[in-house]
Amino acid sequence: MRSPCTREASQACFHNFCQLPSEPQSPTSITTVSASRHVLEVAMGSLIYPNSQFTNHESLPSLQESFSNFTKAFPQYSQTDQADKIREQEYYHLSLSNHVCFDYIGHGLFSYSQQRSHSWEAPFASTSSASPPSRQYSSGLEPPFFDISYKAANLHSQIQHGGQMSELEYEMQKRIMALMNLSEDDYTMVFTANQLSAFKLVADSYPFQSNQNLLTVYDYENEAVKVMIESSKNKGARVMSAEFSWPSLRLKSGKLLKKVRRKRKNKRGLFVFPLQSRMTGARYSYLWMTMAQENGWHVLLDACGLGPKDMETLGLSLFKPDFLVCSFFKVFGENPSGFCCLFVKKSSSSILKDSTVASFESSKSQIIAGYGSGHSHLECRGLDHADSLGLILISTRARYLINWLVNALMSLQHPHSENRNPLVRIYGPKVKFDRGPAVAFNVFDWKGEKIDPSIVQKLADRNNISLSKGFLFHIWFPDEYEHEREQIIETRTSKGGKVLNGTREKLHSGISVVTASLGFLTNFEDIYRLWAFVSRFLDADFVEKERWRYTALNQMTIEV
Repeated sequence: MRSPCTREASQACFHNFCQLPSEPQSPTSITTVSASRHVLEVAMGSLIYPNSQFTNHESLPSLQESFSNFTKAFPQYSQTDQADKIREQEYYHLSLSNHVCFDYIGHGLFSYSQQRSHSWEAPFASTSSASPPSRQYSSGLEPPFFDISYKAANLHSQIQHGGQMSELEYEMQKRIMALMNLSEDDYTMVFTANQLSAFKLVADSYPFQSNQNLLTVYDYENEAVKVMIESSKNKGARVMSAEFSWPSLRLKSGKLLKKVRRKRKNKRGLFVFPLQSRMTGARYSYLWMTMAQENGWHVLLDACGLGPKDMETLGLSLFKPDFLVCSFFKVFGENPSGFCCLFVKKSSSSILKDSTVASFESSKSQIIAGYGSGHSHLECRGLDHADSLGLILISTRARYLINWLVNALMSLQHPHSENRNPLVRIYGPKVKFDRGPAVAFNVFDWKGEKIDPSIVQKLADRNNISLSKGFLFHIWFPDEYEHEREQIIETRTSKGGKVLNGTREKLHSGISVVTASLGFLTNFEDIYRLWAFVSRFLDADFVEKERWRYTALNQMTIEV
């Protein structure tokens, strides 16, 4: 008999979440996927008044009218209302603050209600030898939940022999291993401060001197990858990257396949692979992992950009990566701090070299370790909520919302411009059945000039909407689009600054973008508010009006 997790994962595969192109598919699988795609295509064709173009933010349909059209197009959306109930009961701060969050990546550990309904005593973390008195927190104050203190550890030894763990760490490890559907017989889990720390642990311990290649698959600049590249180069590694074709930013599969199948005398090396882009929402097949493994590569699966329950697809059980990294935050919309987890496959641990590294240990706090009941019982209500909703509900809800948002953003057109210039440009997949719940875009003025993503982000923040920024790169231009390169590509330094005369820093070419990520708590009003905010840029004087409005109100002026 199959477990509920495996059964749900099997159903998810039928919904094309881990569809494997080279595997034979049953007629049921093909029919279900085809039917789901058809439903989405028909629904998107009837959304936002087909072929409508909005040239004035005041002409947008109201929230109520838009939601009515949305639910008519996607009647199945009403079946995801359990997520709305959880948001209303456990994350009511989002409504009270009128705050929309599109900048959270990873897995939420706790709920806001869980945070507010208890008082606790949390230890004060300090690097000094004298321990200051602990601080009392009431339920009306922001909690730390647990403090993080760093410890030196030998990664190879910790994997081989284990390390001393607190009761809280042990409980947290068990809960996360269950979430990731991983067995302690197969993987060892190591806590790290963040994704950058996890990548550095692997890079510092991996034998790049003998396995001399590092191959990455990222369509955006990632600080953790940069650190890994730097460490590998210091050991003599040859660094390669996948490329993404303009204008679709699709992965250039042929070129990547050649790199994966390279025939050289030296051993392959490390293949670093995310299942989806946390910027553009582009998804990549699990098959890349098995092709890399079959060709002698060790595989690091970056799961930091995946949403709740995404790891329950059958792909992970079929293609066990040598390393896996995922991230966790404390409370959605309230506390983005947290930690990262590095999973190392035990059968691959022997390749790691001795390297003293900094991992962390967490201090026990009452709110996640029993609520004063006298026994240690870890309650991660945020993870429990994801478990209760399940993979299919979460992925279906996200699919409807992200595709509506993409369609709505593309409907905005500048008035009075000669060619009816679009206000927004979407990078990566547009309306698509199997895209991820993230979108990368830029806003352009009526003359076709890009508005700095930093300005868009600041103005969104003033409107209580939290967005992120990113930098897309490794973009390949076919000959027919080569003339667009100079207009589209920008150059900046390795530290992200503008290029100045005489700079000696390494230069990077790419596209700075605004990004929005949807989670299982995102609702229709959230994406409507983002659409309504972006539509205000249809007013040619919007940015200037915002600058003067803040000056007139005698508030701190923020350069825009």
